[in-house]
Amino acid sequence: MSASTQVIVLNGGSSSGKSGIARCLQAVLPQAWLAIGVDTLIDVMPARLRLGSEGIGFAGDGEVSVGAEFRMLEDAWMAGVASMVRAGARVIVDDVFLGGVESRRRWEKALDGLGVVWVGVRCDAAVAAGRELSRGDRVAGMAEAQAELVHRGMRYDVEVDSAKSEAVECARVIAARVAWLSATE
Repeated sequence: MSASTQVIVLNGGSSSGKSGIARCLQAVLPQAWLAIGVDTLIDVMPARLRLGSEGIGFAGDGEVSVGAEFRMLEDAWMAGVASMVRAGARVIVDDVFLGGVESRRRWEKALDGLGVVWVGVRCDAAVAAGRELSRGDRVAGMAEAQAELVHRGMRYDVEVDSAKSEAVECARVIAARVAWLSATE
């Protein structure tokens, strides 16, 4: 890790509470932090990449598939996030590691040399499924399918459970870890 934490990567399944935690982190951390999520990347992609085999696809059972063109654009997005950090921005990344450890490796490559805190955002599958249903903007089944999948083989600097704690409490736990890591460097 470099001199201080410059990036906080939140990994958790769909509807696990990452976006809410990111907003709370922006409020509780003393410096200004940008919150950037994979949902934003998907939203700015052309519609054809949200429907075809080369982009990202969402099956009726909540399974998500990604193609080569999506991966290429995602790699460029990751490099862009890293460039913003290298230019002085602090960034909170809200992502879903569908590829497990390989997803983390891709971020590690992009963020090489930067101070990163890796955060596991856990949420009981039933709670996440309830949130998914109440949101109304997600494919049914995605939250339940991803709840444990994204954490397989993963090691984190800190873990929070958004089913047991409010987003602001999770953010305070993460902020305390960021402060502790910065103090010990």
